[in-house]
Amino acid sequence: MTHVAGESLGWGATGVFVASYFVPPARMRAAQMLGALLWLAYGVAIGSSPVIVSNVLVFFAAAWTAFRKASAKQIQP
Repeated sequence: MTHVAGESLGWGATGVFVASYFVPPARMRAAQMLGALLWLAYGVAIGSSPVIVSNVLVFFAAAWTAFRKASAKQIQP
């Protein structure tokens, strides 16, 4: 990956992460998951284990809370 492509990926991930704070609550977890995937790709591109691991954790935390919230809605009468 070229330097410009890597930088673009990092800035794109930053934009998605920041935008996740401004999307409707129902879509917030999806935006957080997308941002984490972009940061994960960036971490792989630059070979940074801390970036990779932290964003795997963020992705699964967002997925788990989204799933938990969706499950709770199905249970309510």
